[in-house]
Amino acid sequence: MSDKRVAVFLAPGCEEIEALTVVDILYRASIPCDTVSVAEGREVTSSHAVTILADKHVSDVDFSAYDMLVLPGGLPGTPNLHACAPLMEAVHDFAEKGKLLSAICAAPSIFAEEGLLKGRRATSNPGFQHVLAEQGAELLADEPVVVDGNFTTSQGMGTAIDFALEIVRRFKGDDEVERLKGAVVYWQR
Repeated sequence: MSDKRVAVFLAPGCEEIEALTVVDILYRASIPCDTVSVAEGREVTSSHAVTILADKHVSDVDFSAYDMLVLPGGLPGTPNLHACAPLMEAVHDFAEKGKLLSAICAAPSIFAEEGLLKGRRATSNPGFQHVLAEQGAELLADEPVVVDGNFTTSQGMGTAIDFALEIVRRFKGDDEVERLKGAVVYWQR
């Protein structure tokens, strides 16, 4: 079991594959992970009408207990995450302290709109890449996952396994990533 801990935030309208792929891969890597609801309660309904029971509610979270915050995309999940004041305060605090922040699909646009990707390499869902570019990010439009300093960004549901594996790489290195690829029968053509 890792001594590092990750929080994956769930907002109404989130993309469930982007969120739960990270949770699954981290579980397989023995990296503790909590799902955290920013909805009214712990139940969160995704953009595809899948209801997820989160481990915690954002009002009960001690952000200092985490080494990484993960923001899945989806609509209206992304604007719902962005509207969560305690989460945005934590995102800024993590950025200032150089702690790890990760987002996939539309969610990297949150980091961009908060001014955190200026001058950084990043990617997002193609429909949101203009937001990153307009906010001063160095857009890597053709990369499935981009790491720059303490930020990890990714394009969408189809890149969710790559995104999750990159999070594992941050904590446990290449050997664990290769072990997991075998364990989940990950194919790259």
